[in-house]
Parts: sequence; C-alpha cells; structure tokens
Amino acid sequence: MNRFKFILVVAAALGILGLGVGLYLYNDYRWTLPPTATATYVGRDACIECHQAQANQFKDSHHDLAMERATKTSVLGNFDNQSLEHHGMVSRMFKDGERFMVNTEGPDGKLADFEVKYVFGVDPLQQYMVEMVPPGEVSQKQAAQNSPLGQLQVLRISWDTAKKNWFYLDPPDVKEKLNPDDPLHWTGVAQRWNTMCADCHSTNLQRNFDVAQQRYHTTFSEIDVSCESCHGPGSLHVQLAKRNSLFWDSQRGFALAKLKSSPQQEIEACAPCHARREVVFPNYDPTKKYFDHYLDQSLFENVFYADGQQQDEDYIHASFMQSKMYHKGIKCTDCHDPHTARLKHDGNQVCTSCHQHPSGKYDTPAHHFHKPGTKGASCVDCHMMETTYMAIDPRRDHSFRIPRPDLSLKIETPNSCASCHLDQGGLSAEKKAKLPLYQDWMVAAEQGDEEVKQALQKVNQWCDEACEKWYGVNRKKDKHFGEALYAVRKKAPDSVEQLKWLLEGSGPQFPAIARATALRESTRLGPETAAQLARNALRDESPIVRAAAAAAHDGNADPNLLTRRLVPLLRDPIRAVRIEAARVLVLNGVQRLSGTDDQALAAALEEYRIGLNNDGDRAGAHLTLGALAEQLGSEPTAEKEYRISIALEPNSSGGRANLAALLGRKMEQLAQDPNAIDKLQALQQEIESLREDELKLLQRDADLLPKNGNLQYRLGLALYLAGDFAEAERRLQNAVDSDPADVNFLMTLVLLQERIEKLDVAESNAKKLFQIAPTPVHEEILKRIQSLRKP
Repeated sequence: MNRFKFILVVAAALGILGLGVGLYLYNDYRWTLPPTATATYVGRDACIECHQAQANQFKDSHHDLAMERATKTSVLGNFDNQSLEHHGMVSRMFKDGERFMVNTEGPDGKLADFEVKYVFGVDPLQQYMVEMVPPGEVSQKQAAQNSPLGQLQVLRISWDTAKKNWFYLDPPDVKEKLNPDDPLHWTGVAQRWNTMCADCHSTNLQRNFDVAQQRYHTTFSEIDVSCESCHGPGSLHVQLAKRNSLFWDSQRGFALAKLKSSPQQEIEACAPCHARREVVFPNYDPTKKYFDHYLDQSLFENVFYADGQQQDEDYIHASFMQSKMYHKGIKCTDCHDPHTARLKHDGNQVCTSCHQHPSGKYDTPAHHFHKPGTKGASCVDCHMMETTYMAIDPRRDHSFRIPRPDLSLKIETPNSCASCHLDQGGLSAEKKAKLPLYQDWMVAAEQGDEEVKQALQKVNQWCDEACEKWYGVNRKKDKHFGEALYAVRKKAPDSVEQLKWLLEGSGPQFPAIARATALRESTRLGPETAAQLARNALRDESPIVRAAAAAAHDGNADPNLLTRRLVPLLRDPIRAVRIEAARVLVLNGVQRLSGTDDQALAAALEEYRIGLNNDGDRAGAHLTLGALAEQLGSEPTAEKEYRISIALEPNSSGGRANLAALLGRKMEQLAQDPNAIDKLQALQQEIESLREDELKLLQRDADLLPKNGNLQYRLGLALYLAGDFAEAERRLQNAVDSDPADVNFLMTLVLLQERIEKLDVAESNAKKLFQIAPTPVHEEILKRIQSLRKP
C-alpha cells in the first residue's frame, strides 16, 4: 500500500470512528428517562456522596435543626427538676431516667406527667412536643425513622435559648388561663403538630389522617427540612448521576427543581414555608407551580396594616411580593446563603454588596442623617422594621419600604422613624412601662386608647417634620395603595373610586398582592359593586389577582353574569384560579353547564374536593365539603360531612347551624307523610338541640372577640332564628360597628329592623346602605321601607 492509500484508509477509519463517536454522543445527549418515570424521595445520604461541601454547610443550620427527636444532645432546656408558674398553675420539668418529662395540666384539666418526644427549633426559643395517647392505649416507644406518628401536641411551656430560662408562650392577645377544652390550650387543635406545624418542619410530610378512626398515621421521609424540601425528590437525579454518560437528561436536565432558571422559581421554592397561605392542593414539591398548590392570604385587616406592613405573623412572602426588590428580580439567595440559611454578610454590607453607588450614596449620614454605628444608620432598622412574635422572636418586614411618617398620619400605619423616637410622644411614664414595644403602642391605639393615639400622632408629626427638613423636594410621598385599602376599611365615601385607582394601576407601586386584596375587600361594598370592580381583573397576568377577581363574584345572584365571566377561568393554567371559579359558580347557584364546560367544572370541583380533604382533620374542611355537597343536591353527603365536622371539633361553631338547616328541609319533605310522625318528632328535637348548642358556642366566641364583626353577625342570625329579635338586633349592630365597611352586615341589620317594624331606624340605615353602595338591590330595600312608612 502506497503512502497516499494509507492516508486515505486512515482518514476513512478516523472518519468512521468520528461518525460513530458522534452518533454515540448524539444518542447519549438525546437520551431521556421515560415520560412515566416519577421522582421519589431518597434522603440526604444519597446527596452527600457528590455534595459534601453543601452538606457541611447545611449541618446544624436552622433547617437542619427544625425538628429533632428528644435526646440529651438536642434538648436545650433545663430538665433538672425545674418549675414554672403561669396563670396560677405550676408546671414542673424533670427527667425520668433518659426521658424528658413535663408535669402540667392535661386535656382533662388535671396535672399529669407527659414525656417530651420531639423538639422544635434552637433559636431564639425551643419548643417541646408530646404524644397524645388515645384512652385505653399505651404510649409507644419513640417512633423509628420511617414509622408513622400519631397525634403530637406542642407544649406552651418553652425554653428561651438566649436567657436560658423557661417561659409560658401565651397565644397572641390572650393573656389569661386557657380552659382545657379551648382550641388554644396546648392540647387543642391550634397546638397540634400534625396539622399546624409539620408541613414546614419536616421533608415530604404526609399527614395521613383517618377520618373514620380520628387517628393520625403521619409520615415524613426526613424529620427536618432537608435537601429535597428545596430541590425536590431526588431519585431520578441520583439515577442520572450514576449513569455512565457525559450528559444529563435531554428533557429533564438534572431532574430536580430548576431553582436557578428564574428568581420567581427560587422564591416559590421557599414560599411554601415562608408564606401565610392556604393549601389549594396537596403533594407540592419545588418542581411544581406554587399557585397550583397554595394561595397566599391577602393583606387583610389584623394581619397586615393598610399599607401592607406586617402586623400578625405573615412569614415573609406576602411582604416580599410588595417590594421593589421583588419586582426587580431580587431573590432570597441574594441575601441568604441557601445551605447555612444565614445572611451572606454582616450589618449594612448585606445591602451595600448590591447598592454599591458612588461615594457610598446610602451608607452615609448624607443619606440617613444619623450618627454612624447607631440604629438610625442601620439599613434594616429603617427599611425592614421588626415585629416580635412568639414573645421573644423579632422578625423583619421584607417589603423593604421607605419610612413614611406622612402616611402614618393619614392612615394610622407604623413607620420605622417612630419606632425609635417614641419619647417625642409625651406619654406618661406609667403608661410607657406597660407598652415596652412599638407594636404594643400600635395595638393600644387600635383598641381605642386615646392617650396612646394622641402620643403616636405627636411622634409621627415630629418624624414627618424631620423627614421634610432632611429630604425636602426629593422626599418620596407618592400616593400609596394603603390609602385605598384604608378607605374601604373605614367606609370612606370615596371607597369605590379609591379601589378603582388601585385596580387600574400597574408596576411596583401597585403589587399584585395589593390588587388581589382590593378585590377581596370589595365584597364589603356589596356583590354588585364587587363584580363591577372585578371585571377587568379576570384577565390579569397574576394568578392571585385572577383568583381574587373570581372570589369577588361570590354572592352575586346573576347566573348569566357568573357563567359569562367565570366559566373561562375553569380552564385557567393555574389550579388556584380554576378552583376559585368553580367554588363561586357552584355556591352561587350554577351547578351545571353544557358540553365541555360542564366537564371543566366537574374537574375543577374534584380538585377542590381533593384540596379540602387534605385538611380532613379539621372541622372547617368538612363544613365546606358539606356546603358544596348541599349545593350540588347531595343532601346525604352534606349531612355526613356536617356530622364529621361536629365530631372532629365539638367545641367549634358552624357545623350545628348548617346541619340544623339541612334537617329542617328534610322535615319539610317528610311533613306530608302521615307515617313519619316519629321521624318528624326526632328531627325536631335534634334541630332544637343543635340550635341551642350552636347558640351557646357562638355566644362564647362573640363574647371572647367582641370586635370581630363576622362572629357578631353570625350570632345575630342565630338569635333571630331563636326568636330573640332584640338581642339579634344588638349583635348585628355590633357587627356593623366592628366592621362598618361591610355592607352585608348593614343590609342584614336593615332587613331585621324592617321585620320587627322599627321602620324609622330601618329607613335611616337603609339610606346609609344606599349611600355606601348605590346598587339596585339596596335601592329596592330603601324604597320598600319608605313605602311601608307612608300613612
């Protein structure tokens, strides 16, 4: 073979080899897992082999220590025969061999010994959980890693990890002793780990509540917040990592949540545990869409101030969605290390690592007008005001706002300037001693303390004048969405126009969470007004706005309008929107549609039922399931759900009222049957008993929360059914006084006053009603009452 031929042969061989390698690499690159392959949870040990550095960072982080079994290493509290007196009771913490024990009041009101099985958290407090053993059963040894857990309750006796002392953690705004049958008692549903805490403290939590047996069989794949809580189930990722290939999956990539694909993806992976939200549908993991599984609570009164600042615990997400940073694409890990869960920098460097403007534009007295090193020179103290929860846990507001004392003067909101300058209020030393925190001042003012109100006004005025002096014409005093929400809360004459302004806005000044709140608050102005305001929002780009727009049609009696507007939302790409549309349609009389629309409605309703059954251990879920079944014409199912609701939480109101009304309709059906006399008598007795018990529960709740308009309203209706018209009128008037913005309360009061022929006051209130919400229905009520008054 001559040299030329040799070269051709070699070239051909190399070409064939290259083609073969290329084809192999191409096929390897194109390879993908079967579409039916489903990821499962494998645990952190499967991650450590390749991710040792991240595992080291994660170790002993707050996520790692979110929940642990009670051992001498994990228990931080002093159980060396310690005692704690609270509300006239003495509890004792001691050890029985290797077991950590607490002697305190049990569900029967008697002192008893309880073994601590698990611990929650490490800083700034640690809480302790005990197993509640059903009567006649013996407590099991601590559950193994993967065995189901029964009902666990979180003690209110807690350990302050900084001061190293025991303290009793009162519920918010409740400073007296709780009765053992109170849901807020440590043995009550509000302190139940399985339903209130577990989702966010363990990985792959499955509640597994058996409704028939009223037992939990709760499981998790890992006891704490581990790798797969944030990255999603990892079995397919591990399978790909162990495959002899140069490439990952051509369709699924790493087969994990794509946290780096967008800021929104990362934020929504954190949000399930850092949001005040309801569960729309179970079994979320970070590979799925957040709003297919959750819906954030709106900026409602008593949870948020009118301008969106945190008041009660909001857990960050709703606050952050208001911020300019959120709208600019800033994400959690820009400030927080994802594995240690700590801030990436100290002090102002957390902020200046991004805000690196020439000549230190922000971290300088030329910007903040305070001495360096003081609170007034701290970025977070001015722009992320703290509120203390759980007695000793200060948490910062993540809406990152400019201090607005001018807004505080207008709409009674807090501002960070005032939080440091309360001395400008001139409040008496005696009163100040009772109000150690700024938030205590805000609560006192909200509850009607005029001395504190006046002091806050002085403080806010002083702060406003200081800001005006410092910033002058450059001061930012734009109209705020909080002014619109405040107008609705206070029943201002221009409420409708204010909401229109907010709903028609766009950009960071009008965040989606604020517009969604406006839509949900608009129902206070009556169903016709709410539906009118919601019309354009049904096509909003934000799912929380579309869901709120659907909810704004609740109570509307026009089936044609409901069908025309809400049926398209049954095919919305986001489950939360589909469910809200289906819920409003059915509960307002649209139970059947035609063709594929009916199929879409049925599918959305099934999603709704699945979501409700996820909370099958709560009375409220079964109450809603019962109401849904009743609307769909399935009275046996409704009756079953109402009875489950009562059985699960016998001290909760609501279920008995619904069941009594349902049984009343059953009586009407049997009334013509001469052979049903015994059944009718039995039903009548049960209805009377149900209404009597419901009335007692409502009176208890309404007396405990005299300023809760909804409770006063429900009690007023129950008293009306009981024939006590005078007390019914008083309670309905309380509802109107507690929540003057809700026209539904006022309309019901007007109708009652018409019924009992108090026509003078009925006409006066009807005029107010029509002035607030000039709808055809309210106009008809006014004209009818006026005609009755004519001689």
